[in-house]
Amino acid sequence: MRSATSTARQSPLHILLKGLSALLGVVLLGALGPAAAQARPAQAEAAATGLHISDGRLLEANGNDFVMRGVNHAHTWYPGETQSLADIKAFGANTVRVVLSDGHRWTRNGPAEVAGIVDDCKTNRLICVLEVHDTTGYGEDAAAGTLDHAADYWISLKDVLAGEEDYVIINIGNEPWGNTDPAGWTAPTTAAVQKLRGAGFAHTIMVDAPNWGQDWQGVMRANAQAVYDADTTGNLIFSIHMYSVYSTAQAITDYLNAFVDAGLPILIGEFGGPADQWGDPDEDTMMATAEALDLGYLAWSWSGNTDPILDLAIDFDPSRLSSWGERIFHGANGIAQTSQEATVFGGGGNPDDTEAPTAPGTPTASAVTATSATLTWPAASDNVAIAGYDVVRVSGGTETPAASSTTTGVTLTGLTADTAYTFAVYARDAAGNRSARSATVSVTTDESGPTPGVGCSVGYRVVGEWPGGFQGEITIRNTGTTAINGWNLGFAFANGQTVSNMWGGTPTQSGSTVSVAPAGYTAQIAANGSVTLGFTGTKGTTNAAPTAFTLSGNTCTKA
Repeated sequence: MRSATSTARQSPLHILLKGLSALLGVVLLGALGPAAAQARPAQAEAAATGLHISDGRLLEANGNDFVMRGVNHAHTWYPGETQSLADIKAFGANTVRVVLSDGHRWTRNGPAEVAGIVDDCKTNRLICVLEVHDTTGYGEDAAAGTLDHAADYWISLKDVLAGEEDYVIINIGNEPWGNTDPAGWTAPTTAAVQKLRGAGFAHTIMVDAPNWGQDWQGVMRANAQAVYDADTTGNLIFSIHMYSVYSTAQAITDYLNAFVDAGLPILIGEFGGPADQWGDPDEDTMMATAEALDLGYLAWSWSGNTDPILDLAIDFDPSRLSSWGERIFHGANGIAQTSQEATVFGGGGNPDDTEAPTAPGTPTASAVTATSATLTWPAASDNVAIAGYDVVRVSGGTETPAASSTTTGVTLTGLTADTAYTFAVYARDAAGNRSARSATVSVTTDESGPTPGVGCSVGYRVVGEWPGGFQGEITIRNTGTTAINGWNLGFAFANGQTVSNMWGGTPTQSGSTVSVAPAGYTAQIAANGSVTLGFTGTKGTTNAAPTAFTLSGNTCTKA
C-alpha cells in the first residue's frame, strides 16, 4: 500500500473507497471453485528446478513443503542498512522480501548490488523474494512504472539470478495496478510472466494483485486461473496484500480459501495490523488462517516507514521491537512459533527428520510482579537443532499459548494481579517436531496494583491530519530508576477531539478526559525506557495537543 519512497500509505480518498467497498468486495469477488483448478502437465513438474509449485503448494527442489514466514525490507531506500537481514533472521524468519527499484521511479539497483543481496540472503539462511517497487499503483499513480519495464529489469539481471532458483523468488512488480480500471491488470500481468519465461527464467514467479495489492474488486481472484494457465511451467504464486480492507475474519478467510479450494498457490505478501484512520486490519485472523492453511505470510515491514506504526523494529534497531514487531515475531501464530528454515540450507524442515526434541527442564519463575513474570528453563536437546520453545498456560486439562521464544527464557506480561498461574514449556525443532511437555511451574502474581516509577515524561505528536480526523502518537518514557510494571495514562483534549482506535493501549474517554490502560506488551517500561502508543481520532477545525499528562497519578513532564 505504499506509493512513495517513504513507504507512506495512500491518500484517505483511496482507502475510503476501499473501505466503503470492503463488504461489497466480499460479495463481488469472482468465484474460484475446485472444478476450475487444472493440473500441470507431468513434464512441466518433472522439469521443475529449485523452488517450484506443485498441486497448489510451494515446494523446495527436494519436494519439501516450504511455508514462507518472514518480513519485508525496504532495501532500495535504505541500502546502508546492511545488518538488517541478519537481524531479521535472528528473530526466526525463513524468508525476506526485498524492495528493489528498476530505475523508473527510484535509483536502480544494479546487478552487482542484487548479487550481493542474494548472497546476504544465503549467508543468513533466508529465502529471498526480490520485488520491483516502481510499479506500485500503476494506472492511478502517474509516477508508477509498467510491469513490462519491470520484466525488462529482471531480464537484465538474468546472469545474476540464473542458478539461484533454490534461493530466489521473483516478485515481478509490487501492487502493479491502482483502483482505476483494475481489470487492466490481467493482460500485462500475463504478458510479463510470459516474457520472463520466454527469456528462460525457471524461477518461481510471484504476482501481486491490483487495487494497490488488496484486490477488493476481485480481479485477481476472478482471473487467477487464466493467468496461472498462461505460465507453461506452472511455477507461479499469487500474492495478496492485506490491510484495512481486510478488517473482518470473513473477508480474510473467504479470500484465502477461494484460492486453496481452487488448488491455486497464494500467500499474504504484505500485511499490517495496527489500526489507522482507514480501519483496523484483523492480523490475528490473517496469521491464524495462514497457519491453519499452511500459507506463507510476509509482514510489512522491518523498519523505515514514514508511518511508524508499521515499523517492526524502531530505527532498524533489533533491540527496540515495536508492539507490531512483538506481535509478528513473538505473538500467537507468529514467526518464532511457526517458521521452519528451508532445507536447502541443510538445517530444519528436513522431511526425513521425525525425531522430536527432548522435553525442556522444569521452568522457574523470577521477577514476579502484579502484571508480569520471567520464566527460564534448562534447554532441550535434539538430533539436529532446537528451533524454539513454546510456553503454555495450563488450566486443568486445557492449554493456552502464552509466548514463544528462541532462547531458554521469556518475560510474560499482561498478567492479572493476585492471580495464580501454571505454565509449562515445549521445545520444537525446525522440522516441526514437538517435544513432550515440561514439568509445570506455578506463579502467583503480586497483590499490589500498578507500580508507577518515580518520574515520567510524555511526548505527543500529530502524525497526519485530514478533514475531520487525525492520527496521533504518544511516547511514554520512564525517567525513574525502577521499572514501571503496569500504568494508567491520563490526559485531556482541549478542542473536542475523540479517540477512535488505539494500538498499544486501551482508551476510555469521558468528555474531553482520556484514560489509557496498557496492552500486555506495553505494560512494563524499563528504567529510562519508553513505550509508544498510536491512535486515530476525530477533530474539528482546531487540533491542539493536550497540555498535561499523568501516569498512574504522577504528573509527567512534556517531552
